[in-house]
Amino acid sequence: MRTVRRILRLVPVLAVICGVLCIVVATGVGARAAGGLDTAAAALREGPVYVDPRARDVLSQADADTLAGRIEKADRPVFVAVLPDTAEFPAATLLKDLRTKVGITGVYAVALGDRFDAGADPAVMSRDSVENLAGAVRRSDPGDPAAMVTGFVDQALPQAGGHAPASWGGGSVGVGTGGGGTAVLVALGLLVLVGGGGAVLVSRRAKRRREEQDRARLDQLRPVVDEDITAFGEELSRIGFDPGGATADDAMREDYTRALDAYDTAKAAMDRAHAPGDVQQVSRALEEGRFALATLDARIEGGPLPERRPPCFFDPRHGPSVQDVPWTPEGGGAERTVPVCAADAARLADGLEPMARQVDTPRGPRPYWEAGPAYAPWAQGYFGGGMLPGILVGTLLGGSLGGYGGVPPDGQGGDYSGADFDSGDFGGGFGGGFGDGGGFGDGGGFGGD
Repeated sequence: MRTVRRILRLVPVLAVICGVLCIVVATGVGARAAGGLDTAAAALREGPVYVDPRARDVLSQADADTLAGRIEKADRPVFVAVLPDTAEFPAATLLKDLRTKVGITGVYAVALGDRFDAGADPAVMSRDSVENLAGAVRRSDPGDPAAMVTGFVDQALPQAGGHAPASWGGGSVGVGTGGGGTAVLVALGLLVLVGGGGAVLVSRRAKRRREEQDRARLDQLRPVVDEDITAFGEELSRIGFDPGGATADDAMREDYTRALDAYDTAKAAMDRAHAPGDVQQVSRALEEGRFALATLDARIEGGPLPERRPPCFFDPRHGPSVQDVPWTPEGGGAERTVPVCAADAARLADGLEPMARQVDTPRGPRPYWEAGPAYAPWAQGYFGGGMLPGILVGTLLGGSLGGYGGVPPDGQGGDYSGADFDSGDFGGGFGGGFGDGGGFGDGGGFGGD
């Protein structure tokens, strides 16, 4: 409360300062022309879509509002700039400079005149995903920047990781308005700097917003995780092992104890979970428990002990895998090798579809690898970070894993990083692509790097 009172005492002084600044800029002293890269960057820090006033014929206000609404609803750090092809926006360094000035990790989609390209921080989307999506929209809608922008965003939102920036608290669409707009930005900036305590309030509001987002994502994961825990509990009961029985030995009792401990650990971890990343502990415990149970079952049956392998890719509830088999995702994509249980190996050998784990999505039940990045923490707990990108490449879930060899930590998208990022992920500039009629170069990135 003391901080709030200090801020309130400063309001009259700050109002005078802001008014003077507005008058100075409006009369042309230090005024900037409408548009420009600084204006675009400032607008994107406040909302997901910026349309330069000279490019309003490319993307109308209504369409820009609709696009911004979709991005904000998806809660993903996807930035869109629609700019005129002028000297103010040098093609060779545009993407890199825009990302530097905005300073927030995310996916950046830019229409420059009638051309389009995109770049992304690997924590949010892999370079391959960005290149493939950008190339696809350039080929499907050449010369139509509005269609390329909206088409790219529609495809990128399910694949992007991270959260929307906390700074997107105001208007969702930025449209350049000239020097007066600059005056407002300067005045507001001074207000924050002088207020001091305002930063604390903003930080707390951002923290509450992030906690609400984490709870929503955790609620989406909870039914799947609870099903896993219940299924494992049923397996424990079904095996019918009696530690005090005449045939039980110390090795069997040790396996059974490990399985019980894993079950208790999984339940306790889910009870404590506050964010999606906490689910990894649950999956990891269940994977350990299922291997212990498989080992116990082998001892009871007198068969060979199972090899320590990852769980069945198609459904971790099937238990540890027994072999690796080639598999191609439904609908196309590159063939890859995945670990499978005996039942799924037999189905694939017979030309049948595997018994894939289905989860709820807006499109109805889908295999978990086609449900998007929400299920990344759950999958990483089962499979670890090293193997996931390889077996999930080309899928919606795989698009959130590229560049990290695993699931990006929560908050890696939409966080402020300033100029501390790998500029190579934003291409070498529009350079070669903008002059040849083929888009930004088929290699993806503004320079076809």
